[in-house]
Amino acid sequence: MRFVPERHGSGREGLSTTKQRSMKTFDLNGKLRETTGKKDSKKVRNEGNVPCVLYGTDNPVHFYVVKNELLKLIYTPSVYIVNLDVEGQKHLAIMKDLQFDPVSDEVIHIDFKKVFDDKPVKIEVPVAVQGFAKGIRKGGKLQVELRRLKVMALVKDLPDEITIDVSELDLGQSLRVSDIQLENVVILNQKSVPVIRIMITRAARAAAQTKE
Repeated sequence: MRFVPERHGSGREGLSTTKQRSMKTFDLNGKLRETTGKKDSKKVRNEGNVPCVLYGTDNPVHFYVVKNELLKLIYTPSVYIVNLDVEGQKHLAIMKDLQFDPVSDEVIHIDFKKVFDDKPVKIEVPVAVQGFAKGIRKGGKLQVELRRLKVMALVKDLPDEITIDVSELDLGQSLRVSDIQLENVVILNQKSVPVIRIMITRAARAAAQTKE
């Protein structure tokens, strides 16, 4: 992956992303649900499990997983392709929707979507910042406007994260979606939206006036 900086700004040559890793995978085992409905879902949860549904197959697959096995999948900034095994039926999947208990904040239901090696996948990928921006050295403040970017790519090309080197960003400069180019990956966010800014603080203004 590579990053192409804006051409209309000044002092921004050399901005780049690091080489990206492929998206991580997560192995998850599930058990088929014999019955569905609110009463059965409550029973499943009381037994320490989480009801789930897999969409994208001929018919939705209703299953459950052990709640403790989900912790490393859910409570992390990372995004995963899930290797889902439901009683011997194996699927590649991504999480599409999670429901949490409003009181305990524990996950109570998950929707998964089946994905295929030969079909593009739409998913949100975390943004990671690397480097110490020029503007910060001058008293500015780095602000991340988008912590995740929505991308589309084949499974093999999905990045683990989008790492942006901000070393050359100066005061008042910003990095927009249109500045980021990833090999074999399409970014679906609006191109004009800022991803990262270097804000001009009072301290930075004061330092600039002092030099003048």
